[in-house]
Amino acid sequence: MRLLRGTGQVTFLPRASTGLLFTVALFAAGWQYGLYGLGGTAVGTAGAWLLGVDEERLAQGMEGFNSCLVGVSGAVLLGPDRLSTVLVALLGCGAATVLTAAAGRAFGAWGLPALTLPFCTVATAITLARPAGPVTAPAADGAGPVRLADAARGFLVGFGQVFLLPHWYVGAFVLAGLLAAGARVAAVACLGNAAGLATAWALGMSADRIADGLGGYNGVLVALALCGVFLDARWRTLPYALAGAVVATAAAPAFGATAFTWPFVLTTLVFLAAARSFPRLTAAP
Repeated sequence: MRLLRGTGQVTFLPRASTGLLFTVALFAAGWQYGLYGLGGTAVGTAGAWLLGVDEERLAQGMEGFNSCLVGVSGAVLLGPDRLSTVLVALLGCGAATVLTAAAGRAFGAWGLPALTLPFCTVATAITLARPAGPVTAPAADGAGPVRLADAARGFLVGFGQVFLLPHWYVGAFVLAGLLAAGARVAAVACLGNAAGLATAWALGMSADRIADGLGGYNGVLVALALCGVFLDARWRTLPYALAGAVVATAAAPAFGATAFTWPFVLTTLVFLAAARSFPRLTAAP
């Protein structure tokens, strides 16, 4: 159960049913990705347990989701079939456990969450340290004609890109996992995805990159974080969350090939800090 909750926590949902469907999504992309994801969650959770992390955090999967993403990113960035990838993933998961504790202490002083900052830090380090050098992002083709099929595929793939996997069937299972947590959760995620896609199109992202889901995944995470997780889900916080999804998508190109979920992390932290000055967002419903 802890492993499944840890996988579900990738979208802040400590539900075994959600984690199970996310795990199915990883295996749908390839059995190696499923093993790297589950293995990463297990290593992160076990490492935190050995170091004496609070039992409640372990039970809720809070120590597993960054390591899950680190494991999958190792397979995506380095190739899943190499022994060196396994070693890098293990080291990365260990580093993510330490970074989770450090970021929790640092941001906790301001009452802010660490989010996926540990994963982003490790994945960026792996990218920059690759023997072939850092990955370079493909050049954009300009605005171009974005067909309805591109937008539809990009919408579904955007959910899969939360796990760095650009496959529509992976996205379908991720969306199913969100639905397992409730219709409201799935609706907020869909609206964040749509806001991200619309922003990416308006800013001239190429049809190919939109179809690959690169316009929507940060919007999914920002919308969930700001409407239902760290702020209450209500009519006042939904526009705020969608504004965050737009900002995160607009900021993503600045990170180039090492974007990962950095736009989500930085945008969410800024919007959460700002929300304290907006009583209508933070007052009890």
